[in-house]
Amino acid sequence: MLSVVAQNELVADPLERDVWLAEGDDPYFSIRFAPFRRRYVIIKLSSRGGAIQPKVYINTGRGYREQDAVSVGSAGSFLIVVDVGSFGTICSLRLDPASEPCQVTLRVEGLRSADRVEEYISEQKLEDESLLVVRLPPLPRFWKKLPAIRLRRRNTIAARYMEAASALAEKLVLDESSPRALWLSIVVPVYNAEVRHLNELVESFNQQNVSGIELILSDDGSNRAETLAWFASAPNVSGLVVVLGNPNRGIASATNSGIGVARGEWVALLDHDDIIAPNGLRVLRDALDSHPEANFLYTDELIVNDALEPMGVMLKPAFDPILLSGVNYINHFSVYRRKRLNEIGLLRSGFEGSQDYDLLLRYFRGIEETTIFHIPYPAYWWRRTGATYSRKFLDGATANARLALQEVLPGLERVSKVEPALTETLHRVRFSAEDSPRPRVSIIIPNKDSHALMSVLLRGIYEQTAYSNLEVIVIDNGTTDPATLALYQEYTRRFSNFSFYVEEAQFNFSQAINKGVAHASGEHFLLLNNDIEIVHREWLGELVECLSYEGVGVVGAKLLYPNQRIQHAGVITGFGGLAGHWYLNKPASFGGPMNRLHVRSSMTCVTGAAMLISGRCARQIGHWDEENFAVAYNDVDFCLRAYKAGFRIVWTPFACLIHHESVSRGSDRSVENRKRFAREKENLRRIHGTDLFEDPASNPGFSKDRSDPRITTLSALPPPRRWFI
Repeated sequence: MLSVVAQNELVADPLERDVWLAEGDDPYFSIRFAPFRRRYVIIKLSSRGGAIQPKVYINTGRGYREQDAVSVGSAGSFLIVVDVGSFGTICSLRLDPASEPCQVTLRVEGLRSADRVEEYISEQKLEDESLLVVRLPPLPRFWKKLPAIRLRRRNTIAARYMEAASALAEKLVLDESSPRALWLSIVVPVYNAEVRHLNELVESFNQQNVSGIELILSDDGSNRAETLAWFASAPNVSGLVVVLGNPNRGIASATNSGIGVARGEWVALLDHDDIIAPNGLRVLRDALDSHPEANFLYTDELIVNDALEPMGVMLKPAFDPILLSGVNYINHFSVYRRKRLNEIGLLRSGFEGSQDYDLLLRYFRGIEETTIFHIPYPAYWWRRTGATYSRKFLDGATANARLALQEVLPGLERVSKVEPALTETLHRVRFSAEDSPRPRVSIIIPNKDSHALMSVLLRGIYEQTAYSNLEVIVIDNGTTDPATLALYQEYTRRFSNFSFYVEEAQFNFSQAINKGVAHASGEHFLLLNNDIEIVHREWLGELVECLSYEGVGVVGAKLLYPNQRIQHAGVITGFGGLAGHWYLNKPASFGGPMNRLHVRSSMTCVTGAAMLISGRCARQIGHWDEENFAVAYNDVDFCLRAYKAGFRIVWTPFACLIHHESVSRGSDRSVENRKRFAREKENLRRIHGTDLFEDPASNPGFSKDRSDPRITTLSALPPPRRWFI
C-alpha cells in the first residue's frame, strides 16, 4: 500500500488529476508505505513552470532532519527512484517539491524488481527526453537504536529532582560478584503502540546497569502495521522477550499472558508508552537486598509529556490503606512476588481502566503491612498524553474501581457501598451500621467563660448534629461569667446527657481532657475546642465511621477558618523540627498532591481541636501528659504515642467544621507563656525526636520548612520505608 499526504498548503487542483499548487511556508508531500511493500518507490515530479529544486528527506530512524535531506538537482521534470527495501519499520519519506511557490504534477508508484524499474525508466524517457532520473542509494529500513533516554528539559524543579536522585542512585554499590539469577520480570501489555514509544521503552530497559532482569512485551492482538513490523524486527537486546499470537481480549488478558512466561521471582507492570528511569531497577534491587522480608514495593513517579519533558513529580506517602481506599496512589512502579500473583489468579477481566487497582486490593489481603515498602525514588516515568484507557473512558474506569473496592477492600467486610469523594472520580467507602444503636460518644469540651462561643457550639451539637448517641462534658477551669454559668444550667435542665464541672485552675488542656475522660460514660471520646462551629449534620457520624477501618485509634476532622480557608488537613511531624499543619490557608476546595485532601488518609497526628479517640486507644495509651504538654503539642504527643503503639490515625475531609482558632485563649506573648511554650517545644524534640522524624504521611522529597511544602533536591538517597517501623 502506497499513499501520498499533502502537508502545509499544498492544494490539489480540482480540475486536473495529480496537479498541485505549492505555496505558503514549507509545503511538502509525505509519502507513506507499508512495512511489507514493493521494493522501489518511483516518484515522478514535474513543474508547470520553470525549473524546480526538490529535496527528499530520508528518515534514518530519528524523524526528518535537515542533515538527512538529499537535494536531487534542478530541472523541470524528475524521476526519483528510491530503494526502500521489501520490508522495514521505517515507512515514510518526505518530498519538498520546490523552494518557491509553483504548480507541480506528482505521481508515485511502487515496483517490485530492478528489471521492472529499468523498463519503467525507458518508457518514461520516451515520453519526456528532458526527464532527470535520480537514483537514491538504498534507504535505512529499520529504526536505529536511540541515544540514552534523558530528560529533554533541565531547568525545572522536577528535572533537577530527577537528576539529583539518579546521581545518588548511580553510587549504590550492589553485590555483583557472581552472576545474579533472574529476579525481575517487567511485563508490558502492548496494543498498537507507537514505534517511537516502544524504542524508548526498550532503550530505557537496556540502560539499566543491573543484571538478572527481563522485559516481556505481551501483544494484545495489535493490527497496526508499524507495531507489527517492529515486533518482526525487534531490537537484539539482552533480556527482551516478545509474546505474540494473543487475540485482542483486553489488557488484563495480555498482562496475564506476559506473566505466564515470566521467570523472575518478582514481577513489575509497566505501560507500553512509559519509561523506566535511569538507575530505577538498581534502586529496586538494592531495596530487595536490604529487605528480604518484603512482599511488595512501589516507587515514586516522574510525570513527563510525550517529548519526555518533565511536568512534575508524584511523591508518595508510605503504604496507607486508608488513602488507597480513596485513590490508587500506588500505581507505578508496583513490584509483586510472582508466586503470590499466581496464587490470587493474576489480573481479572471486567475491571478495565482499574485492573491494576483491583489487583492491588486483592494482593494486599492477608499480607503483613510491615512487608509493604515504599521506595522514595522516581523509578517510573509516566507519559501523560491523555490517550490511556482510564483517561478516555473515565466513567467506566471509576465504576470498575468502586466495584473492586466493594468486593475486595482488604480486611473490611462491612463495606456497604462506595460513593464519590470530594473529587467525583475518587472514592468514599461507606460501612454498614452493624452496631445498633451506634456507640456512645463522650464529647469533652475544655472551657472558661466564652458565652458566645459555647452558645454556638452547644446549639450545633444538640440541634445540628444527626448523631444522637452522645453526651457532652464541659471541663471548666474557673468561669465567673454569669451568662456562661446560666448557659450551663439551661442545658442541664434541657438535656440529661449534658454535664459540666467548674474548678478554678490554671489552663492545662491535657489536664482538662484527663478530667473529662474520668467523668465519661461513652465508648469513645471526642475532644472538641469551644471555638468550633458545626456546619454539617453528618460530621460526628463520619468520625465514628472511620473507626471501622482496621486498627484506627484516632480520627481528625477537616477544619476551616471562618473565611473558608484550610486550618487543619492533618499535622506533619517534623515540620520546622517540631510538627505543623500542612496546606494551611489553602482554599477549602484545595486537593493537594494526588487530590489526597479530597479523600480519607492516614496521618501521624491530627489536631486536638476536633479529635475522636477510640476507647481501646484511650485505655492503652493512657493519660494525656499534663506535665510536659500543658498547652502546646499535647495532641501531637498523644498521637505520636498512639502511632508508636501501632494505632492508625485518620484524617477525613467528610467531617468539616469551622474553627475560630484560639479566640478564647489568652495571649501567648507574656514572658511566662513564652517560656512555657519553649519548654514544651523542647519536650517534643526530646521525647519524640521530631527534628529528625521522617513522617510516613509525607515524602522525603518535600521540604519541612513550610506548611505548603516544596519539592527539594535530595542530598542523600532515602531508604525504603513503611508506615509502622
